[in-house]
Amino acid sequence: MGEEKMADGAQIRAVADAVIDPEIELGLGVLGMIGAISIKDGTVDVTLALPVAAWPGADDLERTLGESLREIHTSGDVQVTRRVMTEDERLNLRATLRRMMSSEGDHGHAHGDPVPRFLDPESTTRVLGISSGKGGVGKSSVTVNLAIALAHAGKRVGVLDADVYGFSVPKMLGPLHDPIILGDTVLPTAVHGVRCLSMGFFVPDEQPVIWRGPMLHKAIQQFITEAYWGEPDFLVIDMPPGTGDVALTLSEVLPRVEMYVVTTPQPAAQRVAQRSAWAARKLKLSVRGVIENMSWFTGDDAKRYELFGSGGGEELAGALGVPLLGKIPFVPALREGGDQGSPITVTDTDCEVSRAFQELAERVIAQGPARVYRQELRLS
Repeated sequence: MGEEKMADGAQIRAVADAVIDPEIELGLGVLGMIGAISIKDGTVDVTLALPVAAWPGADDLERTLGESLREIHTSGDVQVTRRVMTEDERLNLRATLRRMMSSEGDHGHAHGDPVPRFLDPESTTRVLGISSGKGGVGKSSVTVNLAIALAHAGKRVGVLDADVYGFSVPKMLGPLHDPIILGDTVLPTAVHGVRCLSMGFFVPDEQPVIWRGPMLHKAIQQFITEAYWGEPDFLVIDMPPGTGDVALTLSEVLPRVEMYVVTTPQPAAQRVAQRSAWAARKLKLSVRGVIENMSWFTGDDAKRYELFGSGGGEELAGALGVPLLGKIPFVPALREGGDQGSPITVTDTDCEVSRAFQELAERVIAQGPARVYRQELRLS
């Protein structure tokens, strides 16, 4: 056995503060989640202050904290005691997150209001709008599985379900908990390596959302600016079908959004999808590529059957002058995974569909951002 180690209070504090909370992905010290520390008769007792009683991953966090402390303190026991934060502590956490969310600048909102960091022109976050001209082409399924494929490629990813009237992303992702509310700040739900926010977390699944344009605009704006997204590499937005209010709102709030148009192989779907692309260009949004969904079905005889025709993706990409970035095969397991909250890119990472999404993610990453901010061109 090696020599036993006895840590002092400062060493215990330093190690405890450095443990990362997986829900917010910041150190416990920064978040104010380490409370009192006591050392008595060789036993270390550290208080873990949770923002809410049902804090996601609390058991794993407690275990990780204890293991980290036992690495530097082997001469006695290590205990982790949980408690819920006081209201003042929660307010301090909220203030910390708001500071980290915001970038004080004169190039975002009027009157010098703080703007989310990922909206800053200097931010490296790419915002991807997944759109279609009509419903039923699998746009939400593409959004969810592309986001997970990007996460599997090592990227930090957020998913915003902007289809306020027809939200489906929460059901497809199958999260174990809802977003957490800290005052006026929302913590998007973490699931399958991505963070997600949707109206579906805030209203019952069977309840319709009946709003006029201004209410819709306010909701989308709050999802973007009042949520702690951190600084993701990608924010993937599931757009509602068509060319309505949400596209207008996103063009105002997220002028750097890159549009990707989902279609199916049949010419009728291609013609409708083209309208959403032209609408995006009228709003001065960059259209980056076309994604063809339900391209073929592979039968038990290993032959490919084009159930919905062929050529729609190529034709649309040619008309728009953008690349056809991917073709996603039609597989029942893809639909079943969405219905059960178990995306196929999680449950079967080596199947034909998952490989198609991996290749799509690689092509999106390789494209790079549509617009690159250059510091030397900034007007002071």
